[in-house]
Amino acid sequence: MRDAPLRSTVDIDSLAPASHDERARQAFVSLLRKRVMVDMAGDMRRVYEREVAPSFASKHGRPPRDGREVRRAMLPNPYFRAWSALRYSAQEMTWWSVMPQVERNLPALVDAARAAAARPRTGSLRLDPKLEIPRDVSALDIHLMPGCFHTEHGVDDVAQGAVYTLGTAVFGGGLKLRADRHGGVGASIAHWLRLRHPGFRPKALLDLGCTTGSNLFPYLAVHPGLVGYGVDVGAPMLRYAHARAQSMGLEAHFSQQNAQSLDFEDGSFDVVCSSFFLHEQSVAATRRILREAWRVLRPGGVMVHMELPPAAEVDPYYNFYLDWDAYYNNEPHYAAFRALDFGKEVARAGFSAGRCFQT
Repeated sequence: MRDAPLRSTVDIDSLAPASHDERARQAFVSLLRKRVMVDMAGDMRRVYEREVAPSFASKHGRPPRDGREVRRAMLPNPYFRAWSALRYSAQEMTWWSVMPQVERNLPALVDAARAAAARPRTGSLRLDPKLEIPRDVSALDIHLMPGCFHTEHGVDDVAQGAVYTLGTAVFGGGLKLRADRHGGVGASIAHWLRLRHPGFRPKALLDLGCTTGSNLFPYLAVHPGLVGYGVDVGAPMLRYAHARAQSMGLEAHFSQQNAQSLDFEDGSFDVVCSSFFLHEQSVAATRRILREAWRVLRPGGVMVHMELPPAAEVDPYYNFYLDWDAYYNNEPHYAAFRALDFGKEVARAGFSAGRCFQT
């Protein structure tokens, strides 16, 4: 008699199919976001240039110096107020559009994650029920996602992981993740790393704030022989990530840790990376995270972060536009992070200033 296939090989992403109405709702939200973020955003800039900026210059005898001055000038403007309300609503609708889909299929998702953890093909999952969730995460729902990254609704829960994975596909304005479930951010960095350093052959990589693994998996595809490690404070994220890795046969080791205080040995990794993670931390937390990255990176290794453009590199209006998230999207550290001189910060953490760059 042939053995039955392991449930751990089941593609967990396929276990939560959307209904017809859910697909239609998600398509609408994607298009609404595109309307707000592209079409209306362009109109709002023209409103600023034609009305708000001249009024500010007439009153102060100069243009706005920074994003905060632009924000104060824009707050009373009816177009900004309408745009901001629509953007906030579209952000909430992103998560609402996938939550019924997840709730309906949650038992199957939990079963698949349990099977992956019980009989892993490769890789591992290590959770810490006693881990104290940092206040940067526990105090608010980042990105307005109900429950944030860490909330658990039941035993062995994966709901937040599923909501995040499906919701970010909607969030992408209709640009779905590729069939192999590789995230575009991780894929772009992985290919850049290979092209920039063709002789670099990393063996172990650490992804900080890995969520459900979308931006960790591309590194493993682009760099043969690479073993991936992902840390996050959210257990539902990690259970979901582990199940995804198992279904793809990838060697990825996930552990529930605070990136500010890792339990890995010094010099454990050839690459330490993150994808739009640091701007969600306080400045003090960011500094501790960078110091830990320096500690666990091997001599000759590479630290690489995909992040937001620094405030010093863009004009005051674009700083105002980007920093909307700091005020309305539950990302209160967004603006303070962008104001940092990142070259100085990595030097403070122990890296050689002459070998650090932004591009």
